[in-house]
Amino acid sequence: MNSTQATLRDEVRQLAQEAFQLKLISGHGDGADVNEYQIVYQGKPRHLPLEQARFFLMNLIYRNQIH
Repeated sequence: MNSTQATLRDEVRQLAQEAFQLKLISGHGDGADVNEYQIVYQGKPRHLPLEQARFFLMNLIYRNQIH
């Protein structure tokens, strides 16, 4: 894993922790693949590539802030 991927993974972890504390997701953690992150949303685990996980979490948090 290069430093760009490590930075992205750290950002995804921070976003996931924020979403978890806001009760927007019910769990999160590293995926089986080094380039994936697992997010439990609406009771279903989703294994997403890091970029998609980042986008998904940012949108989820943003939508929560405007409602």
